[in-house]
Amino acid sequence: VFNNYIYIWIINLQKIICMKWGSRYGPDFVNRLHSSIKRHTKRQTKLYCFTDDDYGINKDVICNPLPKINLPEMISLTPWRKLSVWQYPLNKLKGDILFLDLDLVITGNLDRFFDFKPGKYCVIENWTQLGENIGNTSCFKFPVGKYNFVFKKFQKSPEKIWKKFHIEQIYLSNEIKEQYFWPSDWCKSFKHNLLPFWPLRIWKPAILPKETSIVAFTGKPDPDDVIKGKWPVKKSQFYKKIYKQLKTPEWVIENWS
Repeated sequence: VFNNYIYIWIINLQKIICMKWGSRYGPDFVNRLHSSIKRHTKRQTKLYCFTDDDYGINKDVICNPLPKINLPEMISLTPWRKLSVWQYPLNKLKGDILFLDLDLVITGNLDRFFDFKPGKYCVIENWTQLGENIGNTSCFKFPVGKYNFVFKKFQKSPEKIWKKFHIEQIYLSNEIKEQYFWPSDWCKSFKHNLLPFWPLRIWKPAILPKETSIVAFTGKPDPDDVIKGKWPVKKSQFYKKIYKQLKTPEWVIENWS
């Protein structure tokens, strides 16, 4: 009976993975993601973190070494590294896996992401390329092993593929014909969907849609920048301070913890 219970628990376990490498994101980003996942799931869910440094990460997060991948030096610290999760085997993981970037804020239920198109590659439709069939891999789901050809193909000629596609999510959308986009209300971009146009953004905060579960903070600002009410600008581009302004929304403060 006990063995049957363990088997059922493993089968029903929802698995979410993230990746942390380099120095841009500290362990606090992983820990916030973990606590937010717990708040926004009703089913048994585990977070797995692939990382080159697990110091400071919550003990309830299952940490594993970064999956090996052959990358040209120039892109070794870029999102191209995310292609490594498409290999098989992947640290004994099985079934559908939900991948979440570290620089996003979870604002609603995540269980429905596992119910949507089981066994298929599901991804955000990239907000800046609508209608071009390009995914945004801030949040995507895939069955481990089913599409491992994208990893194998990349490993045969990584530099050639990188120079052809420039961005890994464009490569994935080109290779995986069986691609499904999440309902558009589920995942939003802070900058491209929610931030009011200038000059309204100076005094009006971004409004969170009721059906949104994930808000992605691609590039800058990061969620912690938004909480500080700052949009970082390079010294050489000081003129951008004119329009790179924002007011901190309460929903970011409430969910970024």
